[in-house]
Amino acid sequence: MSSPVSCHSKLAFRSLVRKYNCDICFTPMIVAADFMRSVKARDSEFTTNESDRPLIVQFAASDAETLAAAACVVAPFSDGVDLNCGCPQRWAMSEGYGACLINKPELVKDMVRQVQNQVDNPNYTASIKIRIHKDLRRTVDLCQKAESAGVSWITVHGRTADERHQPVHYDAIKTIKDSISVPVIANGDIKYLRDVESVHQLTGVDGVMAARGLLANPAMFAGYEDTPLECVWDWVDIAIEQGTPFTCFHHHLIYMLERVSSQPERKVFNSLSSTSAVIDYLHNTYGSVQSLGT
Repeated sequence: MSSPVSCHSKLAFRSLVRKYNCDICFTPMIVAADFMRSVKARDSEFTTNESDRPLIVQFAASDAETLAAAACVVAPFSDGVDLNCGCPQRWAMSEGYGACLINKPELVKDMVRQVQNQVDNPNYTASIKIRIHKDLRRTVDLCQKAESAGVSWITVHGRTADERHQPVHYDAIKTIKDSISVPVIANGDIKYLRDVESVHQLTGVDGVMAARGLLANPAMFAGYEDTPLECVWDWVDIAIEQGTPFTCFHHHLIYMLERVSSQPERKVFNSLSSTSAVIDYLHNTYGSVQSLGT
């Protein structure tokens, strides 16, 4: 699974990771109230195409009616909605979104139930993505309440809302997995394909979701240790074809080349300011795909 990453998990990047064995993709987090209030927001926040499936649309919401209404709008063009209960950013939590929802299990339960009741498609999924509490019993209670409301699956980022780069609590993910019967997806520090297997061994989860690991190497799920040159050129083609803004196009390449380039190379690359300059740099530094293996 590719994680919902702000401004990075848009259609062009989803198209890329799907070429490299990513099974399910998420949109970036969309604020449901803004989405329902403005046609402009709907058009800019949610773009898709026929090959962009299975697709889960992730919403930030603080009430069940707005979430369910937004789900009904996107349901014909997607396979499920996911409620963000994990974003630790201050702005999100001050609006009643993201990680503050893990402290409101009854509200989460109502939100899941309303989506399930209002979307007229029995196969449409309603999932949640959470962080954990310091007192894990509260997280288990939240998950059991969501399960009783008909949640389709739960993604667990194995850190508390206060933790950023601390080690992931895989033991906590295992406890949650053992406490409920719906599928559990593990999230946090999945950087290589080998991490998928080790996390599965540690936790018994039903799947994994990657964010930073996929940004660094969109071909990770296809078994590549680092971003292959072919994947870099695939990104160039897709981004140009879909009209990706330069800043986003360039940012993704900065992530993708980070592990395979030297610091002086990165310094030069990061300073480039046009698509043509980027393409010239890639040709001159790495060559074309045809030069792979020669």
